[in-house]
Amino acid sequence: MKLKKLFGIRTWILIILLIFAIIAIHPRSNTEGVLVKSVDKGSLEEQIGIKTNQIITSVNDIAIKDIPSYNLAIQKAIIVEPKEIIVETTEGKFTYKILNDIGFELENLTIVKTKNFTNNIMGDIISINEKNVTQTNFFQIKNEVLPKNILKLATVEGQEFAYLTSSAPKVTVSNVEKTNLKKGLDLAGGTRVLLKPVADHPVTEKEVSDLSSVLENRLNVYGLSDIRSRTAEINNEKLIILELAGATKEEVEDLISKQGVFEAKIANKTVFEGGKKDITFVCRDDGTCAFVSACGQNSNQGYSCRFDFSISLSAEAAKRHAELTRDLSIDPASAGQYLNETLELYLDNEFVSSLRIGTSLQGQEATSISISGPGFGSTSAAAEEDAYKEMNKLQTVLISGSLPLDIEVVRIDFISPVLGQSFVKNSILIILLSILGVSAVIFIVYRSFKIVIPIIITLLSEILLILGFAALIKWNIDIASIAGIVAAVGTGVDDQIVIIDEIKRGEQQQIFDWKQRIKRAFFIIFAAYVATLASMLPLWFTGAGLLRGFAVTTIIGVSIGVFITRPAYASFLEALLKKE
Repeated sequence: MKLKKLFGIRTWILIILLIFAIIAIHPRSNTEGVLVKSVDKGSLEEQIGIKTNQIITSVNDIAIKDIPSYNLAIQKAIIVEPKEIIVETTEGKFTYKILNDIGFELENLTIVKTKNFTNNIMGDIISINEKNVTQTNFFQIKNEVLPKNILKLATVEGQEFAYLTSSAPKVTVSNVEKTNLKKGLDLAGGTRVLLKPVADHPVTEKEVSDLSSVLENRLNVYGLSDIRSRTAEINNEKLIILELAGATKEEVEDLISKQGVFEAKIANKTVFEGGKKDITFVCRDDGTCAFVSACGQNSNQGYSCRFDFSISLSAEAAKRHAELTRDLSIDPASAGQYLNETLELYLDNEFVSSLRIGTSLQGQEATSISISGPGFGSTSAAAEEDAYKEMNKLQTVLISGSLPLDIEVVRIDFISPVLGQSFVKNSILIILLSILGVSAVIFIVYRSFKIVIPIIITLLSEILLILGFAALIKWNIDIASIAGIVAAVGTGVDDQIVIIDEIKRGEQQQIFDWKQRIKRAFFIIFAAYVATLASMLPLWFTGAGLLRGFAVTTIIGVSIGVFITRPAYASFLEALLKKE
């Protein structure tokens, strides 16, 4: 046997593709931290050198294990203290404290619009903190005086990025996986929800599509990024199926079961509602205008914290605010500081919180409003975490708006990540045992390691190529896909036995042309391949869910086998068995 014959062109093609498959799968040993998926173009983070595929392991020296620990560390890191500034104008000097906003707008250096915390500042601006202001340097000075914290990000490569900021990094992150393989809900764990749109008229395809888009947007805004949604029709009823890997049942149920109708009322009259119509901006991931504070023990032997975040109202909503506050009287018990009515917040007709209205806002078209609410827990840390969670939910509803239709949760299933890990381990074990079992049977029949060893190598190569292709096209590996892999490997064993039998039969019939033997074998293999395609393609085009996943994986597997691993296997046998 010559080594040159063993490593022919077909074998080298297989080896090269196996290398590409390993690169596509990209196995990793350390999975702590978060992976940078994208960096906003032109952001400060991009300018200082943060790039995609870097793994962040700590934030301000706090170790990061996953996305929740990263989010909590960022939220704590960007909280800033109010900063006092001195603004000098042609009308005098004004001293006040700022967080995320300098408090006024300029037009040709003339102050034309102010916020309620700026002590009624007016006139033409001269300086800020004794720095002379011009039309060209105003924005630079403004950025310098806004309070900031040092944010230090460390990566697994040993790099550190430290910079001043008051907002969350402009990057998108995900948990670090051991490989690039995307695991489906069955293996990764998460929640599957079956929803039915409810309306007093026949629901159209567009309404279902709009509802699905709003739900996806709401879940994305909340921070759940690995979402798959599709529509289905069962018994003439249009349904929406949502699959969210890594999400808990309680989180998903709480987010999607709410209609999401947010209302702010004064004296039981609506000032503004959630969504883009009335709300133009919601502060999020910015410690200067979205934070948790005032944590302490309450009378129920527990702890509570208060969250605050600012929003900006549209001109129409600001006018409604002015109209509803114009005729209110001053609360005598407040020493002239507040009006006698409060701004009450409701979510799906349930009371959330109430805010006092300062007398300076009476009859004013206020475009900036601060929203607040409580968080509770058995410890101070638990109360703080609950406050952040409640703030995130309320921000999500305000940004995404209410659902276009009512929905009924038909079914909600939660699959534990632990159960998913068990599925993965059992699947790997079953595939390995199957390969060993098949190899043992073939050895008993043919009594030759020259036949068995190439079969084992070919089967393992086939599995690796299928997984590499799945990683390349980002196909979710679930239980149906694993069944497809097993089916493809099973047909591979059949094809390899056909090749062996044709070679043996050729020897018995004294057919000395080796190519003729292989040709006869591949005629049978291609006939079986076409039959498999004919049975799988209908499932691919008309099937849904598990059936489609099984069909896709089976087609990919048998195609890789017929065009890559079977020819390489035939080359192996030719080098090992052909007599000189």
